[in-house]
Amino acid sequence: MRFILSVTIPIYLLIAVGWLAVRSGMFQKAEMRVLGRFVVSFCLPALVFTALSQRRIAEVLHPVYLLAYAGGSLAMQLGGLWYARRVRGLPLSPAALRGLGMSASNSGFVGLPIAQQVIGPIAGVVLALNMIVENLLVLPLAMALADSGAQQRSRMWPALAVSLRGLLRNPLILAIIAGLFCALTGLRLPEPVARTVALVSTASSPLALFLIGGTLVGLRLQGMLGEVLQVVFGKLVLMPLAMAALLWLLPPIDPLLRTGAVLFAAMPMLSVYPVLAQKHHDEDFCAAALLAATVASFFTISALIWGLGELDGWLP
Repeated sequence: MRFILSVTIPIYLLIAVGWLAVRSGMFQKAEMRVLGRFVVSFCLPALVFTALSQRRIAEVLHPVYLLAYAGGSLAMQLGGLWYARRVRGLPLSPAALRGLGMSASNSGFVGLPIAQQVIGPIAGVVLALNMIVENLLVLPLAMALADSGAQQRSRMWPALAVSLRGLLRNPLILAIIAGLFCALTGLRLPEPVARTVALVSTASSPLALFLIGGTLVGLRLQGMLGEVLQVVFGKLVLMPLAMAALLWLLPPIDPLLRTGAVLFAAMPMLSVYPVLAQKHHDEDFCAAALLAATVASFFTISALIWGLGELDGWLP
């Protein structure tokens, strides 16, 4: 239990510090966007590049892991979409956003700091693999479905093509490509440049956690708690269970990768979840779900780490 709390408490204390800094007026909530752009554009790409470029290609390309993470994410996304459509009776756009909330983890801001403490340096590789799945599959599919629900169904494929083209300007995707190229060719950056990149990468975890806390200020749960809890339950409980089930069915992989997949799957939804919903006028619900999932994840992630520790071979 001491190990579990030593992992989770510092993470959520930093989130609380970010919340207090904005709540007290020390920082403005609008300033969190600037901080977020710095983390997403520089810190996380530097970390991903460093994690990939310093390993051989065989150490960073794991087809079974990609299949498991893509399968678990897609199962939760389409399952959440089906539930929202058939059981809740929601239109396609909000249903697609419910599916996104159940399947897209906050891998960079919350998942990485926790995974680094549990599985060590390989967490950067796991993050990069997750980013491939999330940016090439989960997010484009969700946005295409949501857009097609708001307009003509025939517009789904053009919307998907636009989403995929936008990846060419995504710093994280560019960092993954560059890191894989270095891993494949053995190319290494000059030592001063490599040290600079590594230095920038070290800022990602504390800044990301501070940012999460700041973005939670002002979010409310009023009038939508029941539906919010359904999405939160799907994200924090059902998704890691689905990931564990797929890993059990597929050929065995490195225990560190297996643990990383389940840990990242158990994270709350991505921090830009409400921003993505603004186009479809569903940001209030998504903000409430983000708040509830972030608070509840302290308990569910602590319970998960304890549970993995009780299962022989799951924790290093």
